[in-house]
Amino acid sequence: MQDLTKGPVTKHLLQFAAFMAVTMLFQTLYFLADLYWVGRLGKESIAAVGLAGNLTFIVLALTQTLGVGTTALVSHAAGAKDRDRVDRVFNQSLVMALAVGLVFGVIAFSLRGIFADTIASDRVTAELGKQYLTWFIPAMFLQFSGVAIASALRGAGIIKPTMVIQVATVLLNIVLAPVLIFGWGTHIAMGVGGAAIATFVAVAMFMMMLGLYVARGSSGIHFLPAQWRPDFKLWWAMAKIGLPAGGEFAILSCYMILVYWIIRDFGSASQAGFGIGARLMQAMFLPVVAVAFAAAPIAGQNFGARNADRVKQSFYSAATLASVIMILLSILCHVDPDRLIRLFSSDPKVIAFGSEYLRIISWNFLAAGLSFTSSSIFQGLGNTLPPLISSASRFFLFAIPGYIWSTMPGFQIRYLWYLSVASVVIQAATNLILLNREFKRKLRFDAPAAIAAPIAVAAVE
Repeated sequence: MQDLTKGPVTKHLLQFAAFMAVTMLFQTLYFLADLYWVGRLGKESIAAVGLAGNLTFIVLALTQTLGVGTTALVSHAAGAKDRDRVDRVFNQSLVMALAVGLVFGVIAFSLRGIFADTIASDRVTAELGKQYLTWFIPAMFLQFSGVAIASALRGAGIIKPTMVIQVATVLLNIVLAPVLIFGWGTHIAMGVGGAAIATFVAVAMFMMMLGLYVARGSSGIHFLPAQWRPDFKLWWAMAKIGLPAGGEFAILSCYMILVYWIIRDFGSASQAGFGIGARLMQAMFLPVVAVAFAAAPIAGQNFGARNADRVKQSFYSAATLASVIMILLSILCHVDPDRLIRLFSSDPKVIAFGSEYLRIISWNFLAAGLSFTSSSIFQGLGNTLPPLISSASRFFLFAIPGYIWSTMPGFQIRYLWYLSVASVVIQAATNLILLNREFKRKLRFDAPAAIAAPIAVAAVE
């Protein structure tokens, strides 16, 4: 395990963020390569993959619940130098991941047809969505246990092995996708289903290689079958920290599904344009996500070590770096968004919808970056309820006016994007106010009562 309670905070952040940025870079290449190849199949295929991708946010909601709770408790235990508790949290996290993943997989697979038929703008898009989900849902099931292992390693201050393995498997996915989609060399073209199979193979390899790394025993965390009997008290301790963070992604999933549903009457071109724009934005946000992911274990270990100044410095350094990145990305999306969309579709309507989305939505990039980083510090502190409150507020500020607006004569899709920008700015402001309050409440280590509750949660076995 790596001790993050000593040495320059900014240096730790940059080192962690650099490793994670490499992973995120290759993840970005995967997103864009996948989108590029699927884009060769037509706007219905793009819309179908984007539609199916909405389930990704549901998986993120569930895995964030697991991952954030695991990272927080492992980082607190590592900061307190309690290695036995690190192992116990890790093993219980793994068992919990398998249980939740299995339930999700069975339900999602059973309802994939109803989901596609309800949201798709036409029958062709719906059928393509079902083909994609048939293999994509098993891939999402495998992600649960992978997140459990990676989150425990991150809480222990270990990220390089995860980075190397993820880069290797993302490259595998990039190579497999066109082979399976178009039948290169095999003459068996699987279309959008091939893209999903490539993802499934890559995720399976990621899981196997990450498990083998932990089994070697050099990471400081260990597979201990004797600790695999469910400990529901510890599950609740992890869930109590992780549920609000998972709730944020559940809200984001609701946002994506609502947008797809509202714009469905504008045709598959609108859904494809939004799907491309949303994936591009998701890819561009990955460097900031890397910074946020790096900040959480640093803040968590220093919180466990009762070092208030280093916890605050974790936020200030992360927020500064994230803000610089987001400003640069905003400029990029304003310079020539049409060119970005054209990389993935030549359809004029798709380009028009997608470029308008990027041009308008990029006004909220700076606010989104501050939201990401402040939420990560809440994760490190073990209290993820405040960012959930701000995310819920943001969703209702968008959803209710957006739905009402969409029923009025003369409604244009761009109205949704302006509304989204305003709601994200409000969310960021709310997050910052709540974080300042949390610092004043939690970082008074001269008063034992102020930290008794979080430490008790971290100590549950």
